[in-house]
Amino acid sequence: MTRSLLLGARVLDPGGRGDPEAVEMDGDRISFVGTAAQARERAPGATVLELDGAVIAPAFVDAHVHATATGLLVDGVDLTGCASPDALLAAVAARAAERPGALVWGHGWEDQLWAGPLPTRAALDRAAAGAPVYLSRIDVHSALVSSALLDRAPTAVGAAGWSDGPLSADAHHHARRAALAAVDSTGRAAAQTAFLAAAAARGIAVVHECAGPDISSADDLAELVGRPGPEVVGYWGEAVTTAAEARELLAATGAHGLAGDLFVDGSIGSRTAALRAPYVDAAGCTGNRYLDADAVAAHVTACTGAGAQAGFHVIGDAATDLLLAGLDAAAAATSVEALRAAVHRVEHLEMVDPEQARRLAELGVVASVQPMFDALWGGAAGMYAERLGSDRAAGMNPFAALRDAGVALAFGSDSPVTPLGPWAAVHAAVRHHTAGSGLRLSEALAAHTAGGYRAAGEVSPLSGRLVPGAPASYTVWDAGPDAVDHTRPPRCLRTAHRGVVLHDALPGVGPFAS
Repeated sequence: MTRSLLLGARVLDPGGRGDPEAVEMDGDRISFVGTAAQARERAPGATVLELDGAVIAPAFVDAHVHATATGLLVDGVDLTGCASPDALLAAVAARAAERPGALVWGHGWEDQLWAGPLPTRAALDRAAAGAPVYLSRIDVHSALVSSALLDRAPTAVGAAGWSDGPLSADAHHHARRAALAAVDSTGRAAAQTAFLAAAAARGIAVVHECAGPDISSADDLAELVGRPGPEVVGYWGEAVTTAAEARELLAATGAHGLAGDLFVDGSIGSRTAALRAPYVDAAGCTGNRYLDADAVAAHVTACTGAGAQAGFHVIGDAATDLLLAGLDAAAAATSVEALRAAVHRVEHLEMVDPEQARRLAELGVVASVQPMFDALWGGAAGMYAERLGSDRAAGMNPFAALRDAGVALAFGSDSPVTPLGPWAAVHAAVRHHTAGSGLRLSEALAAHTAGGYRAAGEVSPLSGRLVPGAPASYTVWDAGPDAVDHTRPPRCLRTAHRGVVLHDALPGVGPFAS
């Protein structure tokens, strides 16, 4: 195989020492990391690329995505930052006029940003001129839908979470399935291809797809895993009660584990996250509880027996209580050692206290968390404070406390909830709204690289590193991480995974031969 040398760069390796300037790849492995002078001695027989001060970092892992839903926005209605209900209706009307009768798929509205009330279903119907409409809130735990879409989802009517306004809980899940069913195989393929290309162009070489019966489909997951581009680690969020059932479901879906968005609760923004005390802006409301501790225990016990990862979507403090009660019961039914060996995971984990964090660490649970949640909704004037009050809001997403307790962290975007953008997430973790809750840069980088492999159950000390012997999974950037918060974020010049170049924007240079 041809050796490839990248010279004249700043090499960032989580946990690395010194100030390396060069990386050598031999096939699908890194064979050398060191100074430029040392590298030049190895140049004979190698393909050499002078990077002129660029930055080399490990390829990123996004530990929580929804690929098709994100890709559909390439040709959908982007409502992030939508200024008012009238602006939302105007966007729907414009799309419906362009494509009469076709599904209007949109995402990203945030009602707490609006002074006026949410649009009524009748108003949405008028704007859509009879077309089916699905518009997910930014957190994808509620949605505005048209009557034409409900005609395709009659089971949503009267289900839990039903209203004349946004649908949540079961009603939302029924409507979402109908909306996704309206996307044909060609549209789904285009959405998935667009998502994977966007991920590679942002330095992401591995994504964890959090699929499940309430948010996508088994066909969607199977098609995504088989596409070229970044590696897809697929999870299926459906509860089981026996090891045999777990093995059957894994075989049927091709999933890596029965984890991801297996909902214990919902979200803060939609007021469906399960809380110990009510939301401050909704008297008496403590959110939704979709699983109890017995169901959590049964699922974890079954997956542990099948040698598979289990995992759950957990946001509110009451949901964290349910999770820990279920994990403790599963540990009693099996053993702490068995749970640790299985490397179970939990998504989001936004409201967790130090004692709960300590127990999660003892059980070997990996926390798949999203730093951009704090960047978008933290702070004294953010959505968390509006929904929870300032005291509870300040304790959200306590990354440093999880680190100090020994909980392994993996970063993700939850795209389309927040955009794909690993450097933005790294800096959001460092510059947390709450003093003392953030991480150091090296820790945040590790959580978005090596941490992603750990979240998938891979325990190799080489994964996500730029060290000899590690897989040749790396990125090249035109600026360092200290430029992220400036007017122009760094641009990804190359993304490679296990020696295969997934994205290349280096001027006049094609992929390395191997």
